[in-house]
Amino acid sequence: MQYPLAEKIGEPQLLVGRAKEFAFFNKWLSRIPRRAAKSVAILARRKSGKTSFVQRIFNQLWSENGQVIPFFFDFGENKIWYPDLAVKYYQTFASHYISFLERDPAFIQVPLTLDQIKAYGISKSITPLVTDVGLLQEYYGTGRGYALMWETAYSAPHRFADFYDRRALVILDEFQNITQFVYPDPEFQTKPIESMAGSFHYHSESKLAPMLVTGSYVGWLLNIISQYLEAGRLSAYQLNPYLAPDEGLEAVYRYAEVYREAITNETALQINELCMADPFFISCVIQSYYAEKDLTTQEGVIETVNFEIANRKSEMSRTWAEYIEQTVQRVNNRNAKQLLLYLSKNADRYWTPRELKQLLALDLSEAEIQQRLVTLTESDLLARGSADIDFRGLQDGTLNLILRSRFEKEIAGYEPDLKEEFSAQIAALQQENRRLRGRLSHLSGKVTEHLLAAELRSKKRIRLSTYFEDVAEDAPLNLVDVRERFFFQRRDGKNGELDLHALTTDARVLLVEVKQQQKKMGVAEVEEFLHKITAYTESFPDRVVIAAFLSLGGFTEEARQFCRAQQIAVAERLTFLDEE
Repeated sequence: MQYPLAEKIGEPQLLVGRAKEFAFFNKWLSRIPRRAAKSVAILARRKSGKTSFVQRIFNQLWSENGQVIPFFFDFGENKIWYPDLAVKYYQTFASHYISFLERDPAFIQVPLTLDQIKAYGISKSITPLVTDVGLLQEYYGTGRGYALMWETAYSAPHRFADFYDRRALVILDEFQNITQFVYPDPEFQTKPIESMAGSFHYHSESKLAPMLVTGSYVGWLLNIISQYLEAGRLSAYQLNPYLAPDEGLEAVYRYAEVYREAITNETALQINELCMADPFFISCVIQSYYAEKDLTTQEGVIETVNFEIANRKSEMSRTWAEYIEQTVQRVNNRNAKQLLLYLSKNADRYWTPRELKQLLALDLSEAEIQQRLVTLTESDLLARGSADIDFRGLQDGTLNLILRSRFEKEIAGYEPDLKEEFSAQIAALQQENRRLRGRLSHLSGKVTEHLLAAELRSKKRIRLSTYFEDVAEDAPLNLVDVRERFFFQRRDGKNGELDLHALTTDARVLLVEVKQQQKKMGVAEVEEFLHKITAYTESFPDRVVIAAFLSLGGFTEEARQFCRAQQIAVAERLTFLDEE
């Protein structure tokens, strides 16, 4: 797959898991060519990975080069003049459209100017491009026709899909910002145009160019959709900020690999456990600026996690501050903190203002409590039930830790000992060494490459026979650089990829193919690995290749014999996870 649109997450391999979410949206995407896909709004708090998720959908569609042309636009938190937005929006759409047609990612990385778009339209006889650019250039800066400019821009995906009988996907990131940062005057002296979202009222129902919008402030976005687009026009999809446990563990290994942070198999489990498989929390811990950070020991993990929660200057703490501090000030200090803290710690059920008044002995009327709860809900710090008087804390363990760190001493009169709680969590995880290793072995189907890579990094000097069978040459290997998902350029100019690449001090290199399917590998799969080895040796003729194949599902007898003949070592399990 190609990545013409640079993903916010950075290295593509850092987007881990989301199998359930991708399965849902791949099915939804398959409906677009049949004009059967309804526009969707992805709802999730900040740093939950939704931007990277929709950017991956863009890159997937662009790479497939199928019937659906993707268009991605980010409504940033920066002020912009109405006509400038129209020009920027159209330039982005046209550049993505042309990039898709020409299979040239450069037009995405550096959008075309209006003159370049017009020239391309003339050269390819694409009349709508020529006409649209002419209109934008005619009215820009004249003080008239700005509404027509914007209509030309936002309607373009639907119009082009209709005119050329194609399909488009309109991806609008942080859609709520369109109501707060678009101004009718270039000096931004007046109020922003709050009704801008209403521009998409008609096109949000388009089956030729359905919309996929995201928003970090769920209450705010839902209000906008309800007010300007009508709630039924977009289906709401709640993106869980947490990964499945297997995926979270895989994320720990991948972040540690990319950012070159030393971890062990045991501490990888501990990090995943304390971070609750939250990829953002995991990334904060792996990249933490904590001076005493040591992620190879239990104590180091606990100290680093505690730093990210308790230190106001940590990335984790600063991110949540945007949600908490401004809202608490608006709602009124201590009462808001008390409500937040109690509901977050008791998020297993809904609570009414009457119950909260009695339980917390608040010096407020039920109506005043209701008003504060509504404000907290609109700021995405609480959830609301079907009844108007039902409120519940977010079932978000990360938020709960931040709230306790910030408010518990002030409200409850004591400071929580989070480090002690983290230690108890890990102790429960490590009641028996057998249980820990058993869990690693159980999860290895998801994280095999990372477990093996981490083991090799921790040893540095190894014998291949420790991990593989049928080893032709078992001289010690002094490893200096172990990488997962190693990319190299083949002689034909295409990219090659290897699951695991381990360079030694004497220019030998260990190349490992990893298959995690629970089926036996046949000769065909081994031959595919040999093709990779051949391409690699052509690119690096001065290196001596040592090949190994790890298949959790085993090998057919023919494949084993073929591997032996080709001097490829084999393994069917991670032996270092076994009981000693």
